[in-house]
Amino acid sequence: MKNIRAHILVQEFNNCLIEDSKKKEEIINELFGSVGVTPSIEHNFHCDLGYNIHIGDNFYAGYNCTILDMAQVRIGDNCMIGPNVGLYTAGHSIEPKERNKSGYAIPITIGNDVWIGGSCVILPGITIGDNSIIAAGSVVTKDVPANAIVAGNPARVMKNI
Repeated sequence: MKNIRAHILVQEFNNCLIEDSKKKEEIINELFGSVGVTPSIEHNFHCDLGYNIHIGDNFYAGYNCTILDMAQVRIGDNCMIGPNVGLYTAGHSIEPKERNKSGYAIPITIGNDVWIGGSCVILPGITIGDNSIIAAGSVVTKDVPANAIVAGNPARVMKNI
């Protein structure tokens, strides 16, 4: 399985001592495809492959972050992700007989200076523009323009910044 490497590294990351930020950063640098300066990811992080994840400078992810990276996930500089957030590039057929036979993956792109609130879900193929805010609990089913605040299920633009 091509994700065994990722599972081993994720397990090692999640078992690090809380205060061992140097070791945690070393693991993230080995796991991810590319990493900017000063990444910070809280424990109970999960991903599929790791190497499809690319994060910019000053990235922060809260507790219980899950990134299903069967396709690329690109996250810009100065982004913050709240606790219990899922970024899902993967999906399956809606046809019952085909559902468990194959799947698909569509990349996710998140711009610079984006804040994703706690318990949000970002679906496959989504692009989130620079400076945007995704309100807590939102399910993002469509692209988010730059400088927007979106909220809800499905997420809708509530205000422009």
